[in-house]
Amino acid sequence: MSKNYFEILRPGINSTFQDLGRFNQHHIGIPMSGAMDKRNYLIGNKLVGNNNNISAIEFAYQGPLLKLQSSKVIAAITGNVNFKILRVNSKVEEGQCYETFELNDGDQIDIISTNKSVYGYFFINGGFEIESFWKSFSINTMAQIGPNDGIKFGLNQKLFVKNKESKFQKKRIDYLHSKIEFIRVLKGTNFNYFSEEGTNNFFNKEFTVSKLTDRMGMRIEGPKIENIFETNIKSEGLIKGVIQVPGDGNPIIMLSDYGTVGGYPKIAVVISADHDRLTQLNPGSKIKFKLVELNEAENLYKLYEIETKNILNQIR
Repeated sequence: MSKNYFEILRPGINSTFQDLGRFNQHHIGIPMSGAMDKRNYLIGNKLVGNNNNISAIEFAYQGPLLKLQSSKVIAAITGNVNFKILRVNSKVEEGQCYETFELNDGDQIDIISTNKSVYGYFFINGGFEIESFWKSFSINTMAQIGPNDGIKFGLNQKLFVKNKESKFQKKRIDYLHSKIEFIRVLKGTNFNYFSEEGTNNFFNKEFTVSKLTDRMGMRIEGPKIENIFETNIKSEGLIKGVIQVPGDGNPIIMLSDYGTVGGYPKIAVVISADHDRLTQLNPGSKIKFKLVELNEAENLYKLYEIETKNILNQIR
């Protein structure tokens, strides 16, 4: 194993390794997991010269404080994140997201907080020295699978890095986080379980992201969504983005570590093109939903993929 590593001086909140996710395991109850904000994940790996599926550190609200015990590494942070670089000579540098920087032996990086958002990402050239689990480096803390025994980072842990000598080259991109007016959705499989008033509330009223939000799901609060058929059903398969409505009428949106089956009726499904923006909504944020048809959702995802490709092509 490499002798080069980061020492965790503060683990931060929900800091884990993530990549593009774990595929084809639904039949044994394992969801995809993976980075909550796919576009920010892809941008960061491109900045530091990695391929599209090298593991990154994902953190929520507050990131880790890390001390490098290694030769030089090239790093970058994406998201709307406040961070500082504490040099071994006691010099303190204000960090800039979406640009590469170099860390030397003894340097510390203090990822202080996200700013009006939830998730950020820390990348190093070559990635971390960890083993994949079912062809993915993603940690799923609910199932306790993946690197680091499937759990969040802890104090004084060592995160080993791969030895990859690369000449430092400053790279940056101007990336603006797009604001949202609506989260666009398709009708769910149990859409007709809900009253006309309930569906009108869902599409015409405003909801608030509650504090009961994590990588598994987001509970939102607002006008009650009335169920006129059955509040509990036989458990059915779930996917990322599906919106369930339990008996209390407050919807729950399934996110990256979603349960693969559930017994609450499903009123809608968030389209894939809006997942990144949805996951960055912090508690207290307001949400409105807009219904779209399947062909529109497909076209919007194609546009999302084209926009992502164009952003990545700007990084040279």
